Amino acid sequence: MEGMSARGSCLCGAVQLAVVAARQNLGACHCSMCRTWGGGPLLALESVSEVEIQGEENITVFSSSDWAERGFCKRCGTHLFYRLTTGDHYAIPVGLVDGGEAWTFDTQIFIDQKPSFYDFANDTHNMTGQEVFDAYQGS
Repeated sequence: MEGMSARGSCLCGAVQLAVVAARQNLGACHCSMCRTWGGGPLLALESVSEVEIQGEENITVFSSSDWAERGFCKRCGTHLFYRLTTGDHYAIPVGLVDGGEAWTFDTQIFIDQKPSFYDFANDTHNMTGQEVFDAYQGS
């Protein structure tokens, strides 16, 4: 499969990920769940087309909503992925697989839930929560 390959592991090394992303882009999610999960916006690869995981026995999955779940290492707590329960959509935290690539930060979602105490300087495509739900229901 064509795309950019990236590898990474959790803090303790119990889980390793290999991903293929269609584009070298990432987005920020400002929803209240992502901000609670990580203490700030989730910066993630959104165009992931393949995920290979080693050490799956060390992963705990939390169903955070009716439509999505979040995976993390049960040993060290590293956030590993956000994925939809239907389809193959994964969002992989960019810090997990960043090897110094020249990422393109091009999208912000749930912009209507972004707190006013921070802003990103990048020129991005911004979507409200409703626009995100409409886009995924249409696919």
